[in-house]
Amino acid sequence: MIKEFKEFILRGNAMDMAVGIIMGAAFGSMVGSLVEDVIMPPIGWLMGGVDFASIFFSLTGEEYPNLQAAKDAGAPVIGVGAFINALLNLVVVGFAVFMLVKAVNKMNRAKEEEPAPEAPPADVQLLTEIRDLLKK
Repeated sequence: MIKEFKEFILRGNAMDMAVGIIMGAAFGSMVGSLVEDVIMPPIGWLMGGVDFASIFFSLTGEEYPNLQAAKDAGAPVIGVGAFINALLNLVVVGFAVFMLVKAVNKMNRAKEEEPAPEAPPADVQLLTEIRDLLKK
């Protein structure tokens, strides 16, 4: 069993998958920070100082000063701002993955479309045939 596990781990696919998961997690946290710390503050500022992360609706109808206070009180809330941030994260990650796949496909197509070597001119072909016949 240990031998099988060792073979599995040392296989290229398992290592590639592990690297992909680690890079995906790092990329996800980077995109989260990009959205929350770079993109949303200017958008909120342009909309009159709105902090999207704190936009919420209390289902009980009670007023709370912020989202954390409502959660601490145990009130059922709909976190619209958090959803907007998550949606924007999805769009940014989706666009990045789209661009990556597009670049990889373009590289693969370029490899596949390498031009076939051109046929030599007719006189060179004729001379090659004569040479081959003389060899025989």
